[in-house]
Amino acid sequence: MRKSEIHAAESVSCLNKALNELKDIWEEIGIPEDQRLQRTDAVHMHIKKLLDMMIAEEECLKKRLLSSIETCRKEVASLCNELQVQEYQEEDGLTMLQLEKDLRTQVKMMLKEKSARQSELKSLIQHDQDLCDILCDDLFPIHAERVPSQQQLQNYRQHINTRNQEKERRHAEFVEMKRQITVLMEDLEQHPDTSFEKDAVCEDEDAFCLSVENLSSLKVLLHQLDSRKAESEALCVSIRGRIAELWEMLQIPEEERERESLMQNTHTSTKSRLNALQAALQRLEELKKKSIERVIHTIRSEIVKFWEKCYYSPEQRQAFTPYHSDDLDEEVLREHELELERLKQDYAEHSELYDAISTWSSNWTLYQELEKKATDPSRFNNRGGNLLKEEKQRVDLQKSLPKLEKSLKAQIDQWEATHCKEFHGNGQPFLQYVEDQWNRHHMEKEREKQERQMKKIKQTEEDLLYGTIIRTPTKRRLAGTPTPGKARKLTSRMCSSTPNTTLRSICSSPSLRPPLSSSKLCARTPARGRTPRGLERNKENISHLSGALHTMAASPQINYSITSVASSYSEFAKDSESTAA
Repeated sequence: MRKSEIHAAESVSCLNKALNELKDIWEEIGIPEDQRLQRTDAVHMHIKKLLDMMIAEEECLKKRLLSSIETCRKEVASLCNELQVQEYQEEDGLTMLQLEKDLRTQVKMMLKEKSARQSELKSLIQHDQDLCDILCDDLFPIHAERVPSQQQLQNYRQHINTRNQEKERRHAEFVEMKRQITVLMEDLEQHPDTSFEKDAVCEDEDAFCLSVENLSSLKVLLHQLDSRKAESEALCVSIRGRIAELWEMLQIPEEERERESLMQNTHTSTKSRLNALQAALQRLEELKKKSIERVIHTIRSEIVKFWEKCYYSPEQRQAFTPYHSDDLDEEVLREHELELERLKQDYAEHSELYDAISTWSSNWTLYQELEKKATDPSRFNNRGGNLLKEEKQRVDLQKSLPKLEKSLKAQIDQWEATHCKEFHGNGQPFLQYVEDQWNRHHMEKEREKQERQMKKIKQTEEDLLYGTIIRTPTKRRLAGTPTPGKARKLTSRMCSSTPNTTLRSICSSPSLRPPLSSSKLCARTPARGRTPRGLERNKENISHLSGALHTMAASPQINYSITSVASSYSEFAKDSESTAA
């Protein structure tokens, strides 16, 4: 049983006890029955009225609770909708008081959450407004009067963080560009003209609007200033080059050049340096007009140098008629300057081709010199190993020249494809010139070979006629060279193995016989005369030799072994190796 029921039973018991006590009192007093009835009715009325009043109060309380519950339910539903959260689920089995209390507590919590979100939203909107004023951007798309959801607040916070980072980046970019613009303006001695330039350079950094358009305009301004500086510096370089040319033309002393250079370097800004260089150039131009004849001769010498570098033919040189003019005025000077500038530009554009031609020419000249040395018999008297070095260098050039000519042909083909005309060097197609040089070289070698053969034939005739002994150079014996005795034995074997009888008679010439005494040698000297019999025998030998030599000239396929001086280092080495074997 509940305590409330126990209390109700006790109340009924108290009421019955009170009525019994009243009844006893009424008995003692002797109140009549009708009065007792009246008094009992009065007690009943009082008790009934009190209980009715209490019941009414409790009913009123119940109504208030129900009204409060309904109101709280509506508020909770409304707040759930505003806060964009799930609907509140009431617990089952709760009394009115518990339900009303839970609902009131939920309403208070949701109102607190709503207030917190609205406060944060207001703060974020204010911060966003400040950033938008600086960055000149639009506000974050959110309704200021509505309660934002947690996801909306999270997105807003991320947006603010991104805006802050963008602000820092733009501010750093603006500060760097402002510094560069200030430096360039000072270097160019330029002052801010427009209101935008004044705002960017002169105003406070925090007051400048960091919009995309402003930063783009700053980049354009920075690029313009960079271009002006680059143009000024390029103009300075061009003027310096022109000043150097005028110094050479006018033959300005070195002391004056150094003094002028020091004066130009004292200027700190590009604008002041450019003004100083322009003033110096103007002075030199005026001085050039006063000494125009000397300047033209100086330019002509430069033109000749570039003609030689570019391999101009005499016809091409004659085509520039002002070079041969005697009327030296400003117009002629101008034409000479234009021609020199054109030659410099032509050489600069095709410097690789001209350098390659120069390399080929120098290598070709060296190769021809080494070829001439290789046919000189006196080279064997040279000491110090130069012979081997020259031979190695000649072989290297013989291998490298065709490769260089192949590379030259590719460059010339490219040049001809670009200019749609044939490339000439010294007045003729250069490739044809190279081919003619090789043909001339081969013809010269063939001519020298024939001269050596004729010389050998003539020497052999003189040996048979006058008895002269043919000896190889014995200035310095090479490694592996046999002794004279061995050489005589080797020569005898070679002569004996030769099938030709005429050559056998040649090999058994006086050069292989023991040396004669001085009296006999003097008796055989052509100056003292010969005996008819000896002269007749020599004439007979000469006739046999002439027939044999004619046979050798007509039949080059036959191998003849005649000991003679080698015509080249390679032949000399082969002869030495064969002799040693």
